[in-house]
Amino acid sequence: MSEAPRAPAATLVIFGAMGDLASRLLMPALVHLERDGLLDGETTLLGISHGESDDAGLREKLKSFVEGDEAAWRRWEQRITYLRGDFGDDALYDTLKAQLQGNAVFYLATAPSFFGPIGEKLGTSGLLDEADGFRRLVVEKPFGTDLESAQALNARLLSHAEETQIYRIDHFLGKETVQNITVARFGNALTEAVWNNRYVDHVEITAAETVSVGTRGKFYDETGALRDMVPNHLFQLLALVAMEPPNSFDAEAVRSEKAKVIAAVTPIPPEDAVRGRYLAGEAGGKAVPAYRDTPDVAADSRTETYVALKVAVETWRWHGVPFYLRTGKAMTARDTEIVIHFREVPRTLFRNTPNSELPPNRLILQIQPNEALTMEMAVKEPGPLVKMVPASLAFAYADAFDLGHRTGYETLLYDVLIGDQSLFQRADQIEGGWRAVQPLLDAWRSGEPDDYPAGSTGPQSADALLARDGRKWHDIT
Repeated sequence: MSEAPRAPAATLVIFGAMGDLASRLLMPALVHLERDGLLDGETTLLGISHGESDDAGLREKLKSFVEGDEAAWRRWEQRITYLRGDFGDDALYDTLKAQLQGNAVFYLATAPSFFGPIGEKLGTSGLLDEADGFRRLVVEKPFGTDLESAQALNARLLSHAEETQIYRIDHFLGKETVQNITVARFGNALTEAVWNNRYVDHVEITAAETVSVGTRGKFYDETGALRDMVPNHLFQLLALVAMEPPNSFDAEAVRSEKAKVIAAVTPIPPEDAVRGRYLAGEAGGKAVPAYRDTPDVAADSRTETYVALKVAVETWRWHGVPFYLRTGKAMTARDTEIVIHFREVPRTLFRNTPNSELPPNRLILQIQPNEALTMEMAVKEPGPLVKMVPASLAFAYADAFDLGHRTGYETLLYDVLIGDQSLFQRADQIEGGWRAVQPLLDAWRSGEPDDYPAGSTGPQSADALLARDGRKWHDIT
């Protein structure tokens, strides 16, 4: 059982409840929260979809990815109901308003094209009024497709709800290691003292996947790696690494510092970016067809499945320190990590010793698949000679804590229920991210991505991006 207080009772209304997101991620997370004693026994789930179904059908669908925790599932099962309706039909919202009382969370687990219309319908029907309890709106990504569309969606939602009611969710931020960035930095004098451009040479942020586009060809061909990952996931990780200490862990204090970092990211010129597209090969132990041979992908598609960027954060702390970001599909390993590369020490003392060219210290924050922190440093090898060898001080979460099988949504759903917006993006963060990548969206309307074999670490041009600065990527493992 968790020591955290129970969240207040509420009705969790999931639009698109028969979709994969609800069954694969949301329901297992809710069961884990129930198991840990973090949910009020009066909390209920109302699933909305357009298909023919009933309470039993929704329960069966939502149970499909629940593993173990049978007692927690049985308690949840009786609190799940189904409502059939068209997201654009006023009658649905009239029915919903008649059924709802008290606290409610509206979770948009739908295609992005429904975010604006549903938010508007909820507002005009009065369902976002907080006369008899809180009303909160959870919006999944992608939040817009460029700066203009993100601004339009923000304006549409904010015309019907307050910023304090809108929770723009990014599941990366639910990972324990991501949340631990602030503790690792601000809770330790040793790290915070060197967390600046005097000691840090450069920073890498990687989100590599072995999975290909698979059956998501239509969605992905309209989106691509840049839109899918950079303005949201990777920029949120960058913001946590680069932000100044907030004056408290109050949500607005944290979000304001993150927003300042994203605002300080200079628009990325095309010469500081690489885009790639995978060819046929083997990744994750499976044969992968070339991206253009994927079902529902256009034969002449220019969509990228890989992106590498050199990002500048123009603040006093980070001036002159490049942040290198990369993300890709069908790569050699699944690996999401942040690597802080520290500057070299003066080599004068060690110039005549064996192995004097060891790499500088690195702090590696592993986010997935295995959550861990590792500090790489040099030590002396036993013996009569002063011979330096690399060593690692490693901490793995699984060795110290019983993490169980978690989806990453547990913390985020709990925070929505208790009203903590610390891990959710504010409107200015969203728009700042799009503003930084807009030059690339404009430039990449023409030209072709660089090819890379499935199962590799990406296109050679990504290696060249760092090589021109005399650097190279940390190995994807």
